[in-house]
Amino acid sequence: MKKLFVNHEACIGCGACVAIDQEHFDFNDEGLSEVIKNENIDSEDVKNAISSCPTNAISYVDDDKKCNCKDCNCGDNCECGDECNCENCHK
Repeated sequence: MKKLFVNHEACIGCGACVAIDQEHFDFNDEGLSEVIKNENIDSEDVKNAISSCPTNAISYVDDDKKCNCKDCNCGDNCECGDECNCENCHK
């Protein structure tokens, strides 16, 4: 099953995704985008939000994979599960 993922290492908090799709994206306490809903993720608003991201921080990931890191560079901000295989994670 696929889900939405925001790479917080790449997100600059510009707010384009939030402005386009408040159903799926909002700001976290650090002012970065976060996914707030993973239903109806094939909508046009989601696609437009993804394509509007200037840093390509938003992507679809396969929830069945062991690692959900985009480009495996999440570092201390790892959002993977306990079975993360990223070489760069500091778990």
